[in-house]
Amino acid sequence: MKKRICNKIYDTLTATLIKKFTYSYYGDPNGYEETLYQTPEGFYFIYTNGGEASPYATEDIKRLGKGKAEQWLAEHS
Repeated sequence: MKKRICNKIYDTLTATLIKKFTYSYYGDPNGYEETLYQTPEGFYFIYTNGGEASPYATEDIKRLGKGKAEQWLAEHS
């Protein structure tokens, strides 16, 4: 997935996957996944996707600052 945020491109195909967190199992309407990436320029973002009853019913990309990325990693390790 690719998304432009504040004139920067965040692309899951060109970024480095750092960590993936999965809640529940594939096909669960409440299940979801959050994946932390870092762009070649050093920016962080989370790719989210999930079932229709999950917090991420549609796929999206959200940018994160370095501090928030480190906090997310600490919470999901």
